[in-house]
Amino acid sequence: MPLIDVVIPTRDHAASLPPLLRDLPHKLLRSVVVVDRDSSDRTAELARDAGALVLREPSGGYGAACLRAQAHFSALPRVPDVIVFIPGDRPAIASALPSLVAPIAERGVELVLGVEHGKKRLREAMVTRAIETVYRHRWSGVGPIRALRFPALVALGMSDRGSGWDVEMLVRAVKLGLNCDEVILPEDTHRTSKVSGRALLHLLRHATMR
Repeated sequence: MPLIDVVIPTRDHAASLPPLLRDLPHKLLRSVVVVDRDSSDRTAELARDAGALVLREPSGGYGAACLRAQAHFSALPRVPDVIVFIPGDRPAIASALPSLVAPIAERGVELVLGVEHGKKRLREAMVTRAIETVYRHRWSGVGPIRALRFPALVALGMSDRGSGWDVEMLVRAVKLGLNCDEVILPEDTHRTSKVSGRALLHLLRHATMR
């Protein structure tokens, strides 16, 4: 079984984080790292109470939080084999973690995207269509839930510190020729994926990067 670490970027997720942490398959994991994105509620306290390692990212950027976690793992004596990213507002996804990791452990896949139920919103559809047009690769979505081999994450050379992190990863994975797969996630009524209007141009920039 690969050495697996989970990263949970959070911001004001005091309501949804405890059930997510509770329901993770902890016997399969080495650690759970919660990166607090300058929360104003008890998110960090609840994470510590549940036994998670809490890192701080005062800038509040989603990509910055993920990069903060990557730097943490890179400094360990043994880096993870697999790293899983799950936002703190996705409690229903805890049960899907084995399904996310299975293609990596069993078939040598390098990046697994968790695909959420439901029709893509217009902005998300625009981003996936842009990636398909430029790179001839069809992603079913750009959701933030994914598992990947840690060496692959390092090789991607991620740099986005904001809301473009998710799309940047998918674009760089296609450009690098990673072996990718997708798995269908259980329905999560707590939150649905969306691409904000403010972030759309930022995401499209990654979707058409050369």
